[in-house]
Amino acid sequence: MRSVPEPLVERVRRRLAADAALPTPENVARALRAEPGVLGPDTVLAVVDQVRRDTAGAGVLEPLLALPGVTDVLVNGTEGVHLDRGQGLEPADVRLHDEAEVRRLAQRLAALAGRRLDDASPWVDARLPDGTRLHAVLAPLAHPGTVISLRVPSRHPFSLDDLVGAGAISPAGADVLRGIVAARAAFVVSGGTGTGKTTLLSALLAEVPARERLVVVEDAAELRPRHPHVVALEARPANVEGQGAVHLRDLVRQALRMRPDRLVVGEVRGAEVVELLAALNTGHEGGCGTIHANSAGDVPARFEALALGAGLPRVAVHAQLAAGLDLVVHLGRARDGRRVVDHVGVLQVGADRVVDCVPAVVLTRDGIREGPAHEVLTRLLEGRGRS
Repeated sequence: MRSVPEPLVERVRRRLAADAALPTPENVARALRAEPGVLGPDTVLAVVDQVRRDTAGAGVLEPLLALPGVTDVLVNGTEGVHLDRGQGLEPADVRLHDEAEVRRLAQRLAALAGRRLDDASPWVDARLPDGTRLHAVLAPLAHPGTVISLRVPSRHPFSLDDLVGAGAISPAGADVLRGIVAARAAFVVSGGTGTGKTTLLSALLAEVPARERLVVVEDAAELRPRHPHVVALEARPANVEGQGAVHLRDLVRQALRMRPDRLVVGEVRGAEVVELLAALNTGHEGGCGTIHANSAGDVPARFEALALGAGLPRVAVHAQLAAGLDLVVHLGRARDGRRVVDHVGVLQVGADRVVDCVPAVVLTRDGIREGPAHEVLTRLLEGRGRS
């Protein structure tokens, strides 16, 4: 398909908008008749294709979202588009020509998610119908222009074997993680943004025996484990009138009444931490989730900050952490941009009754290296039926 000048496409777009006409070949041909000179059928089809991309779905970003392995597509105003295919960010051969085009795209995506995006409500955090996570902030709040971030759900959930094949973990490291799942240890997957926490948790949940019932609570549905018995609850934001919100904290309470063999909180980031800690301390073995943290050692402090914000005293936070949560599986990025499982830490109580996360095994590309808490991890797995 031949390329067409952007000014020509913009003039056609304006004529269609003025007539409230859809970008069909007939309507585009009619709009092109107002252009000087004779334009052939190839030009008409090229303009139809361009206008349709600009008025439907993700527009010019659609081909990027369809690329194999893509996890993120990021738009920095008119300064450039980047994508991540698991090896770190790379520039994309796509360009948005002006701020008006970027803004239209952001507003169209927000509308697809049933959300409002304008000067009165200049940001949006929502999920598109296909499961893609949308975040956008309009200019002038964002610089160098309207910013769009799209997180693409995995079309084919990874297994632990897939992660071994991708170099994210060694076979020996995968065996350690299988042991954690088999032992019904309570754990969280920690890491920074974009390190693959949801991907790893989904792979671990696929290792849960088929006879067990998983009840998954998420802010936005992203976990898609290969497991025959998954029940999912998804939070709901308030509507434009500020009504109808359903919070994670409420859904965790509901999940506890649904006879979960394993309670899963997709991402612990707010007041729901109180209900999760309570659940882990009332016989719900094998509970798990993800949490943002720069290192496994930061996880207790992260729990403390979230729980204090929800009204739980510091002493109670650490007491419940010590009694209910066993392990932290931490993810990071290698220097070449790959997402890697970094190490497994054991939560231990210090003399001051404050919980610390002590490394048990360091997971390298070639295998595992024992950490200070290795014996504690071994006893934990052996004590629950897995050596």
